Amino acid sequence: MAALAVLGLALLIDLLLGEPPLRLHPTAWMGRFIALGCGAAADYRPRTQKAYGIFLAMATILIFAGAAYLLLELAARFAGEPIRIAVAAILLKPTFSIRLMHRHAVRLASAVRQCNYDEARAILRHIVRRDPEQLNDSQVISAGVETVAESTVDGITSALFYFALFGVPGAFAYRAINTLDSMVGYKTPELINIGWFSARLDSIANWLPARLTALLTVLSSVFVAGSASDSWRILLRDRNRTESWNAGWPMSAIAGALEVKLEKPGSYTLGDPDHLLTHEHLTRATHVMLLNTLLFMFLVVIPVMTTMKMVALQIG
Repeated sequence: MAALAVLGLALLIDLLLGEPPLRLHPTAWMGRFIALGCGAAADYRPRTQKAYGIFLAMATILIFAGAAYLLLELAARFAGEPIRIAVAAILLKPTFSIRLMHRHAVRLASAVRQCNYDEARAILRHIVRRDPEQLNDSQVISAGVETVAESTVDGITSALFYFALFGVPGAFAYRAINTLDSMVGYKTPELINIGWFSARLDSIANWLPARLTALLTVLSSVFVAGSASDSWRILLRDRNRTESWNAGWPMSAIAGALEVKLEKPGSYTLGDPDHLLTHEHLTRATHVMLLNTLLFMFLVVIPVMTTMKMVALQIG
């Protein structure tokens, strides 16, 4: 019951208040720590950089997950149960973001609806890695839909999955892994050695949540997207077309659900071009994201938390 209360309060904080200020956001602190660590290894030899990359990743995870654990222990020792739940919820909230992703998607859909693609590209700069200036109008919409699908995993369900398994420290550990990947997990000359371990760790951490989320996308499409049969068909056909182990799963499932083709120029195409991409597809993708989150909590998070509690009681 305490874990459910923490989860419910964290969701309420997200939906009502959104993100904390950057100066208080743990992800921003992680980013500063990682950037400082990368700078220290800039002149190392490649083999040393690879070893240092392992050290940087493990240090980031242990420091921030450990800090979350310590704060919870202090709250449990010196405050009552309501305060401990409140502290846990406040700590859990920054590890996922529903409201922010929803806001970006709504703004992007509005810009596309008004045919204001300059504004749409400006919004995309905040949520995608690729250069929006190189995308045509259809590819702008595609990038938005892909990001909503992938961010459902990176920004919501993975963090909730590791909260279910390991509590707030588990969610912090996942957020550290994902932040490491977003900062150093690139195959550039400067980062390929330092970031190789972080990139692989992120792929491993997202492996199961990505697949569970893709399956829930098929289920969600029954209610809010369009075609469950096409979602399943395209998922089976296209899930391995992306370089990432995981991104192709939720993206191919949403491409099939919306009956559209999603494309990253020079990298992959997912789905069939049954319909011309419009702002409505962005809106429907956002509805899938919200329903996925709800289904993930009831079908994955709560059962996992219950199982973990039963195992802990038997061990105890």
